[in-house]
Amino acid sequence: MKRLLLPLSLLFIALSTACSAWLTQSEKAQRARWETSPQYSDGTFSNPEQRPPLSLKDGLTMIPKFLFSSEEREPNRPLPKQQVDLSAFLHPGPNHLSATWLGHSSLLLNVDGFRLLSDPVFAKRVSPLGPTRYNGDVPLSIAQLPSVDAVLISHDHYDHLNKSSIQALDEKTALFITGLGVGNRLAQWGVERGKIRELDWWESLSIRDSLNIVSTPAQHFSGRGLTDRNRTLWTSWVVEGPQHRIYISGDSGYFDGFAEIGRRYGPFNMTFVECGAYNERWRYVHMFPEESVQAHLDLRGDVLHPIHWGTLNLALHPWYEPMQRLKTAAETAGIQAATPIVGQTTLYGAALPQIEWWEDVDRVYQVEENHPHEH
Repeated sequence: MKRLLLPLSLLFIALSTACSAWLTQSEKAQRARWETSPQYSDGTFSNPEQRPPLSLKDGLTMIPKFLFSSEEREPNRPLPKQQVDLSAFLHPGPNHLSATWLGHSSLLLNVDGFRLLSDPVFAKRVSPLGPTRYNGDVPLSIAQLPSVDAVLISHDHYDHLNKSSIQALDEKTALFITGLGVGNRLAQWGVERGKIRELDWWESLSIRDSLNIVSTPAQHFSGRGLTDRNRTLWTSWVVEGPQHRIYISGDSGYFDGFAEIGRRYGPFNMTFVECGAYNERWRYVHMFPEESVQAHLDLRGDVLHPIHWGTLNLALHPWYEPMQRLKTAAETAGIQAATPIVGQTTLYGAALPQIEWWEDVDRVYQVEENHPHEH
């Protein structure tokens, strides 16, 4: 039954999207702005490097592999996690950088005293019919969160944009920052237009005149069904604080844009780069782990924090393989990589979480039981 959930969810998404009216009055009012975007043409957005798109046929032919492949796509027991300690997130100081991994691409970030959430998905199931998080619940509820300065949303795919999470976060934040068009979804879900900021690539937004958030290119696509492909813009993020600078990839295939972002805005203290859910057919929209390391080098990053892995069954590779490959590539390249468990915080300038917990989950549980805060 579990093997049926992912294909059925794709069918549900397609049907539910096809039955909804896409063009709202607010979207029509934005059309003039979209048409000035170099990324926008004939009603859709496009990638910086034109590559063969993943076709419907490609997607359909992969369904049998999702149903019948024997790879270890899910762990045989819940993965370790720890309750979130909010002290680093609440740190008020102007010289502080911390990141708490909530699983997949969701991050709690404190950049020089500014509190940010990136692609926050707090739901156990990311779409109506699956897949479900390996770890069960996020080790922090939205009710436990303090107020945040901004929520960053890289694109509108279900594993990055979750309706119930956005609605619950509405009272916690003053700003939702997205790519062009994604704000329409938030508005449809009840978020006030005055709290939404949509950015085209290379556009920036300042928060209290000291934190600069820049939308930067990514090589991906958008849509939550079959009828809205590329109707909204996907993006990556540069966050520049008074003392620290970070990069968040969202979802992206490897492309020359990483080097350009590195030239314009690097070096970065930390990069948060996707490293999971890859396949040869998807190589233009998702990276292999070795490419994630190369992207970090192109960006001129110091510490690499991998995201988009170890949480959801979204690909055909074993669940642990992304980190095996990334760690080997990082060691070969001589770069620092943080490998936290879900709920753990990485504090820049301190010892990095580097336990290889994906290699021996049982041993990590033993460590966690005996020394719950010593990773």
